[in-house]
Amino acid sequence: MRLTVAGIAVATIVILQGGIALGETLPLPANLIALDSRDGEALLIGAESRADFFPLSMQFVTQATPSYCGVATLVMLLNAFQLPAPTSPAMADMGMFDQSNVFTPRTETVKTQPSIDDNGMTLEEFAGLARSYDLKTDVHHAADSSLDDFRRLAIGALDAADEYVVVNYLRSALGQKTYGHISPLAAYDADTDRFLILDVTRYKYPPIWATASDLFAAMNTTDDDAGKTRGFVVVSR
Repeated sequence: MRLTVAGIAVATIVILQGGIALGETLPLPANLIALDSRDGEALLIGAESRADFFPLSMQFVTQATPSYCGVATLVMLLNAFQLPAPTSPAMADMGMFDQSNVFTPRTETVKTQPSIDDNGMTLEEFAGLARSYDLKTDVHHAADSSLDDFRRLAIGALDAADEYVVVNYLRSALGQKTYGHISPLAAYDADTDRFLILDVTRYKYPPIWATASDLFAAMNTTDDDAGKTRGFVVVSR
């Protein structure tokens, strides 16, 4: 489907009004651009790679707890892939994944729900949870990758159908408030070399555009729980 500039602008406004970036959020540092700003909307309209934006934004969820960034991201991907979901009272048994029915006996073999409640998850654990749904994962720790490799692989996934990029980065390295975080990428603008991160903590920060170099530097930080650097994972069917 070919979208006009006006169509993208209208769709973006509808999605934003639907809750992606509403509410009082923390101030952003100057190096980041909020999607719901004039500049942020212009970047989306002009983005060369944005095939993943609509499938992900239509399934956008806010993480239910401070430790559920990986859980919320996985829910978005499973629903974007349109995988069959178990029944869930929270979703009125509509056949969609949420942050309760996403946990299964198979996910428990990767990391238990109580452990995720307490500690969240690492990049490898996120990939393991995705594989428990028979998804393919290509994990890249920043220390074993490069900025050029990240840019190339991420753009390729953003241009492909049924292929998504999830980033694991240190917020403080981007100038945000502390701690490690997991969220999916949704678009890339070549003119500014910026990626759009659909931040799943919409009560804290809106979706943001970050430069590839800033984002890679934020991924190239050590996750003490993993004993490795953070990084990114390409997830596909």
